Amino acid sequence: MLALVAALTLIVTGEPLQLLWIALLVVASLPAVIAPADHVSAPLGRFAEVVVTGLAAGSIASAAIQNSTLDAGFGAWAVLPYLSVPLLTAALRRRPTEGAALLGVAAVSLVVGGTLVGRVILEPGFLAAGGQWLVLGAIITFAADTMRQFMQPAEPTPQPYAEATRLLTQLRSVARSLPGATLDPGGISEHLLEELRLVKPADRAAVLSASGGGRLVVLAQTGVERVDWEVTLDADSAIADAWASQQPQVASRSQARSSRRGDTSSLVVPLVAGVRTIGLVILESDVANAYPKETVGEITWVTEAAALRLEAALLFDDVRSLATNEERQRLAREIHDGVAQELVMVGYGIDNAQATLPEGAEETAEELRALRAEVTRVITELRLSLFELRSEVDRNGGLAAAIAEYARTLGTSAGLRVHFTFDESTARLPAATEAELLRIAQEAITNARKHAGASNLWVTCTVDPPFAEIEVSDDGRGFADDRPDGRYGLTIMAERAERIRGRLKITPRHPSGTTVAVVLGSSARRDSVRDSVSAPEGE
Repeated sequence: MLALVAALTLIVTGEPLQLLWIALLVVASLPAVIAPADHVSAPLGRFAEVVVTGLAAGSIASAAIQNSTLDAGFGAWAVLPYLSVPLLTAALRRRPTEGAALLGVAAVSLVVGGTLVGRVILEPGFLAAGGQWLVLGAIITFAADTMRQFMQPAEPTPQPYAEATRLLTQLRSVARSLPGATLDPGGISEHLLEELRLVKPADRAAVLSASGGGRLVVLAQTGVERVDWEVTLDADSAIADAWASQQPQVASRSQARSSRRGDTSSLVVPLVAGVRTIGLVILESDVANAYPKETVGEITWVTEAAALRLEAALLFDDVRSLATNEERQRLAREIHDGVAQELVMVGYGIDNAQATLPEGAEETAEELRALRAEVTRVITELRLSLFELRSEVDRNGGLAAAIAEYARTLGTSAGLRVHFTFDESTARLPAATEAELLRIAQEAITNARKHAGASNLWVTCTVDPPFAEIEVSDDGRGFADDRPDGRYGLTIMAERAERIRGRLKITPRHPSGTTVAVVLGSSARRDSVRDSVSAPEGE
């Protein structure tokens, strides 16, 4: 704008001396350019620009008349367009009060410039130019915000919890109307394999989905024996190719980690929802060329319809896991900051009371010691509860490591000797399933610590996706005491097992104690090539 008004000024006046007004505009504009967010210098700079523009209009209009370029004061049009700069800046910064003040100063400056500087106040061209740009300035000042709101719909006020409630309510309604009223990824995957078996029987089949970290998890699997599938996406395999290309891949070798002899045909079909790959279907047959183009087309048609169902189930699992973890962390914070701190203060009060007891009050001292011991016990229980609430399955550590850490911590607090036996595959279960198995193991270990009166605890963890078995045994007194809180814990474990389509088994242990086991899927293969890890007693 400065370059424009400078050129127009030179054209209408023919006097380079008039460019001094443009130099003054440059100086006046510096505060708004250097410190645009400053609440003092930037507005003062804009007021200075308006004053200079009004005074320059009178001087340039007079010079144009003397130069016989434009009569009747029309030369003011050369510099008045610059009024739009400070006025538009104030409007864009949503300062209507400042804009109105700038308009008033502009009107006064035009009068002063036309009267004292150029003496053209009564020229019709000067009055027309000044009036026109004052009207345009008013439009810029008062209509800019309204026009912006009209052109761009106003952003709604963020209400994440209200929006989340609305979406989850819709999701609950949809879930209830689904066949079988389920959004379980494992169940949907098993149903998909049954559908594909009717199209093309296979010796082995599986449904895999992403689990973060560039790895896949097995949601469902069929076959005579369990297969150790390739679950990494950076390997040279049809699995990685199908995931990256989103196209079915046919191979003449198995997609398992261990090679198979003889003829083998494998088909890997990506499950694509929109533009995102959410999983894979693997089919294998022990014959050559088992999947011609026509068969691949039929299988793809079935998987395309199942991809949306599986995506909905996986998203629902993510939402449920996120909500559960958030609630557990919230409860942990409230317990730590609330009742735990208050109990600590009660303990300090009891200590002070003991310290100030008069001599001879042995009976009162004994009661205070017993009360202090009980408060200490409750604080210890709260700390263990906080540890349980905050315990999670680490993405890199695995389920067995999370269970071992919890059992070791609780065993130490209760004086239990804890024995571990782990047989964990390199493949992982879905994150939601691992979380539920961890909670079941935690409840079983807690029940043994609180109610069994045991000296030893045996924890066995076998994971071979989609199979898993967690077993917790103790040498305590079992459930003969029929503790209500212990029975409530069993109910919680049964509900968790049912949620992941597992089976909870509770049996007496010979010669004493109880065994609690949760089993997910069918029995694992016994010819495992992996090593079992058994921790020494007490470790």
